[in-house]
Amino acid sequence: MTVFLRSVSAEFAKILTTRMWWILAIVLFLYIALLAGGLSALFGGIATGAISSSAAGTGGGAPPAAGLPPLIYSFASSVGYVFPVLIGALATTGEFRHQTLTPTFLATPRRRGVLGAKGVSLFVVGAAYGVVALAASVGIGALVMNGFGIDPQLGDSATWALVGRSVLAMALWAMIGVGLGVLVPNQVATIVIVLAFTQFVEPLLRLASSFTEVTAGIGQFLPGAASDALVGASFFSVASAASAGAASLLWWQGGLVLLAYAAAAGIGGYFSSWKKDVT
Repeated sequence: MTVFLRSVSAEFAKILTTRMWWILAIVLFLYIALLAGGLSALFGGIATGAISSSAAGTGGGAPPAAGLPPLIYSFASSVGYVFPVLIGALATTGEFRHQTLTPTFLATPRRRGVLGAKGVSLFVVGAAYGVVALAASVGIGALVMNGFGIDPQLGDSATWALVGRSVLAMALWAMIGVGLGVLVPNQVATIVIVLAFTQFVEPLLRLASSFTEVTAGIGQFLPGAASDALVGASFFSVASAASAGAASLLWWQGGLVLLAYAAAAGIGGYFSSWKKDVT
């Protein structure tokens, strides 16, 4: 246990001694703040009549005022999840790129322990990213909605349950990034895969799967859909076309699906690259 704790401490040192973690955290905060603030103002204005839905181009598809807070707050995970995936992947691929695995494995020959320590450390970092993203979505979103006279529901226990599940979702996404980085050690390739899948491929797959009941049942097991199920709210449900009506996963089922993705990527990467010579 002492050796493992030292490995976890070493992994934190590797992350915190670089600039990447805080640069991504700042970009995450600004990105979510812009989206949460802008859409809170747009839909808040529509809900209160300050902005007409026809002028806004929503065609009457804006969410009701009572349902707006959880959708805005969920931006932290439904949109911001790409950031913990990236930091998890970069923390792993950087080891291969700069060959820092060599002294790490010499100091700690049990490679499973090293990978486990990296997963634990990035789980904590991902949770911290969740806090940063929620500071933007809840802080800015609640402020703007309150300005339009909409109850931000900060006194509701359901809101804070959503916040807690969002932090958990972001932590699990960071672990998925670790697994992906082990599975695809090439840093450039990993970044391309992360951005392409999260920003284009999966949104299109989720949209396409919503048109029939059979595909909707399959689509709920996509990682982004499972994350939304874990959190309990997602702006994707408003932005996408009407689904076929298939029930989404329960929150704990969504969490298990995300954990399964992280485990599958990590185990696959362990046997395909982690156990091989790194020099």
